[in-house]
Amino acid sequence: MKPYKIPEIAKKYLEYDMIQMHTELPDFPDSRIRLLFTFLANQRTPLFHSELYSLVTSLVQMGMDTHDLIDSDSGRLQEREMRSRQLKVLAGDYYSSRFYQLLSQAGQVDMIRRLSSGVSEVNKLKVNLYLRMKQLKLTAEEYLIHCVQLKTELFQAFTDSMDEKLTRAWTELLQGFGRCEVVMDELIRSEKPERFSGSWAYWHVWNNGTDEEKRKLLDLSTEPSYAQSLIAKYDIRTQLAEKLKQSALHVQSVVSCLDSDKLVRELMGIVETFTRPLVPAVSAQGERR
Repeated sequence: MKPYKIPEIAKKYLEYDMIQMHTELPDFPDSRIRLLFTFLANQRTPLFHSELYSLVTSLVQMGMDTHDLIDSDSGRLQEREMRSRQLKVLAGDYYSSRFYQLLSQAGQVDMIRRLSSGVSEVNKLKVNLYLRMKQLKLTAEEYLIHCVQLKTELFQAFTDSMDEKLTRAWTELLQGFGRCEVVMDELIRSEKPERFSGSWAYWHVWNNGTDEEKRKLLDLSTEPSYAQSLIAKYDIRTQLAEKLKQSALHVQSVVSCLDSDKLVRELMGIVETFTRPLVPAVSAQGERR
């Protein structure tokens, strides 16, 4: 099996001085890409294009995630903000175009179709989630489920490529890793009260808060100080840390049942990326008390 080098290979497509100087990019989807690469490379007959497939999937995901960072505010923007928005549009389009180019050069037309179909499904899921959020018809747990679907839908394109023996584990671990990633993102987000609106914390308060708190939530410009008070009142970080712990334990239990020691070692290494933040998060919460 080739060593996992997808983030390093992707750098030549992702890192451009102009983009890095004038706008932000989303985090590389490392855990999901590493999971995909590990499964593709550990089939009975390892896929010859496992590295290529993992690379192009990372580029497609980065393209979609970059477009998601585009501020939809229609108000007047400063020149710097306008440039940042334009570069996000161009960067997302560029990453997507490289996906087509790399697969077409390798003669992988069917994979272009499968991943393009995955992108279409992700966009449908996004529209559905945004409508539910706008209508305020969403629980905190439903929000997590929708976010996990958005993280994992593109990767479902590879389910038919897995050995039958590994298909169930792949599907379960994809969902498990996706949930770990979503919950960890929300845990990090809870440290930034300016990003409170639309978060898991927001929907938790919407489901459990007082009438007065719900009324204030309807103000889209919720003050960070007020959001911080709600995060503390409802013990958001402790709840999310516990969810992350339980999700990681579930993933570990699935991994431990695999027959291949090599596969177990590779996957446990990914799980550690989710378990490491738990102690600092819980400790910090304890100090605040």
